[in-house]
Amino acid sequence: MKSVALVTIHGMGETQPDYADKLFARLQQSVSTAPLYYGTVYYQDLLQYNEQRVWQATGTRLRWSKLRRFMLFGFADAAALEHRKEHPHSLYHYSQLKIARALYLAKQQLTADGKLVLLAHSLGCHVLSCYLWDAQQAKAGLKPAAGIWRDIKRYQAAISGDNLLTEEDIAFLRGDRLVSLITTGCNIPIFVAAHAMEQIIPFTKPSSTFIWHNYYDKDDVLGWPLAELSDGYAALVTDIEVNASGGGFFSWLTASWNPLSHNLYWQDQAITKALSEQLTAALPAASGLTP
Repeated sequence: MKSVALVTIHGMGETQPDYADKLFARLQQSVSTAPLYYGTVYYQDLLQYNEQRVWQATGTRLRWSKLRRFMLFGFADAAALEHRKEHPHSLYHYSQLKIARALYLAKQQLTADGKLVLLAHSLGCHVLSCYLWDAQQAKAGLKPAAGIWRDIKRYQAAISGDNLLTEEDIAFLRGDRLVSLITTGCNIPIFVAAHAMEQIIPFTKPSSTFIWHNYYDKDDVLGWPLAELSDGYAALVTDIEVNASGGGFFSWLTASWNPLSHNLYWQDQAITKALSEQLTAALPAASGLTP
C-alpha cells in the first residue's frame, strides 16, 4: 500500500492519455524510494470527437493553423464543460465522474491514513475547483446546482463499479485527505471576471492541513495569479511566479518569454522540485525522507 497519491488533471486543448508520463518519470527519480501512487484524470475524450469534426470542416484551409487549432480545441473545451451544466448528462457532470473515479482508484492503493496531492493545469484547475466546490457544498448539507455531488451515491456504478461507496470513500472523494493542491497556468479568473468581488468565493478548505500553491508565468496569457481575486482566495491560495520553460536553450529561446510558455510548466525544473517537496512533505516521518 502507498502513503501518498498524486493525481493529475490536464488542461485545455488536444491532450493524450499519457500526458503526465514524463512528469511522473522525473518525479520517480527525485523521490524514488517513496511509496507513492500516481494517477491521472483524463477528460479530453469527452470532447475531442466533435472538436476534430469542426476542425476538419472549417480549419484546415485557414492561416495560423497551429494557433487556430489550439484556440478551437482549448476554448471549445471550456465552453462545452460549462454548457447546460445542470443537466444530468452534461459534460460538466461527466468530467466530475472522471475525477471521482480517478480518486477512488487512488484510495484503493493507499493506507488507511494515506494522503492525497492534486496537480491541475490550465482549464483543469477550473474543472477541479468546481468539483471541490460542489463536494464541499454537499459536505455542508447544501445541494450543489450541478454535478455528481447533488447525489454522489447515485453514481456509484460509474465511480466504484460493483463495490459499494462507503462513507470513508465519500470522505476521500470530497477531499478530506487532500493535503496539497498545485495549480499551473490557472485560468479561473477568466471564468469569474464578470462577477462582483463579493461573489468570487473559492471552495471551502477541505482539510485542516490543506495548502494551495498556484504557479503562473507573467508571459502566459492563460495563466493567472489568484490571491488578488478576493479575500477568500487570498486566505486560501499562495501565488508563485515562475518563468516556465522546458529546459535547454531552445525552449528558452522559443517559448519561455511568450504565451507558448502555457504548455511548459510541467517540464520546468522549478515546478518539478516544488512538486517533489510537496509529495515528500506529505509522507509519514517514518519514510526517512525530508523535503
